[in-house]
Amino acid sequence: MTRLPIPTAAEMSAEQRIIHDRIASGPRGGVRGPLALWLHRPELADKAQALGRYCRYETRLPPRLTELAILTIACIWDAAYEWQAHLQPAREAGLSEKVIIALGKDKAPAFHSPDEELVYSFTRELNLTRSVSDDLYARTVAELGPDATVDLVGILGYYSLISMTIKAFDVSPPDSG
Repeated sequence: MTRLPIPTAAEMSAEQRIIHDRIASGPRGGVRGPLALWLHRPELADKAQALGRYCRYETRLPPRLTELAILTIACIWDAAYEWQAHLQPAREAGLSEKVIIALGKDKAPAFHSPDEELVYSFTRELNLTRSVSDDLYARTVAELGPDATVDLVGILGYYSLISMTIKAFDVSPPDSG
């Protein structure tokens, strides 16, 4: 359920159908949630899905850190759809169940790896204070490298857009009908 109905195959224009099929044939394997809503504006859907594909599958960050950043953003935004959609990928990427449980309770996890602590801290600080301290920035670049730090900021921006879409259009989690 959403505030804005998702276009059905019969309702889609030729352009919408092309974009739909492009998304469905990619690594996501389907068109759901925010991506389906964006089909109302196929130009946005096409460009956003390309950025999303890069942010999810092609950055310098390992999947474990990407999924940690995504779950942290989902918690910050209280975006239940995004949380549900990324629980299994986070587990498959190697994020520990203890970390996932703590995130779900909006508690700072007890991390056993410095890269996870940095991604979590960077994500929270940038989103909650709209800034990153010099110290946290320096530690993040030293641990992850400049390229992965740039990719992390891109991931945070993209998944904030996803979360905004979820919240604005009241997208229900995939398991809640």
